[in-house]
Amino acid sequence: MNKARMEFFSDAVFAIIMTIMVLEMKVPHGVDLAALRGVLPVFLSYVLSFIYLGIYWNNHHHLLCVTHRVTGGILWANLHLLFWLSLIPFVSGWMGENRFAPLPTALYGVILLLAGCAYLVLQRGILVQEGPDSILAAAVGKDWKGKVSLLLYALGIGLAFLRPWLAGAVYVAGALMWLVPDRRIERRIA
Repeated sequence: MNKARMEFFSDAVFAIIMTIMVLEMKVPHGVDLAALRGVLPVFLSYVLSFIYLGIYWNNHHHLLCVTHRVTGGILWANLHLLFWLSLIPFVSGWMGENRFAPLPTALYGVILLLAGCAYLVLQRGILVQEGPDSILAAAVGKDWKGKVSLLLYALGIGLAFLRPWLAGAVYVAGALMWLVPDRRIERRIA
């Protein structure tokens, strides 16, 4: 199968998810800076979620740059990833609206963890299709960043019930780790 259809569909879903997130933000009723204070938690959760979605979109793009053919299994793995990512606007809004309360903050981490697992499943499916001598196999190697990310999300879930602000810091650390696009693939392509 040609990968272009999967790329176009995925790009559209990413765009819709990001649009839904911004449309869910409510405009403050005041006209001074004090009015913005009330929406600050929602805005901060939006920024973090937008960054995460941007990271996934960027790495998804790099992943598909070195994919030559997709299979039915890869299509399902891609849908699996998009499903978890589509829940980010909900958990992001719930976390922000409730000022980073323990349960919403933990659920945010659960969604990040499941999206991270889904990304690894997609990557693994493509690795199987492309083979052990592929550009992707050489680029990802042992994929320490992917595994460390999952550990950070799990840590954040636990911390959410003890110190939600610390869980937020762990989620930010996870995003910072991935903020620079996956250069392993870029180097292999060049």
